[in-house]
Amino acid sequence: MRTMLSTAVLSVATLAPVAFAAPSHAVTTHTWERLAQCESSGRWHINTGNGYYGGLQISPSTWRANGGRRFAALPNHASKRHQIKVAERIKRSQGWGAWPACSARIGVR
Repeated sequence: MRTMLSTAVLSVATLAPVAFAAPSHAVTTHTWERLAQCESSGRWHINTGNGYYGGLQISPSTWRANGGRRFAALPNHASKRHQIKVAERIKRSQGWGAWPACSARIGVR
């Protein structure tokens, strides 16, 4: 009985890291915060009048094309969480090139 229990515990312990590992393409909130710090000094509700909005400086057309309108008319009116959700979609289609200078500056590819 003890051997069977030990084997079961070992099997679960061995599988746990695989079962809960994040996908290799996942980006942490911390990374998005670092990018926003570069793009907008970390001000998620910023509108500087340069044609890009919010913490990640997203254009209105890119915001709309990636489903942002379901959260707010413009990125600077959306929550940080919603801006990140849309940014994840942008990253999937455009890669880090959507934020060329700041992604290079913070070292993401």
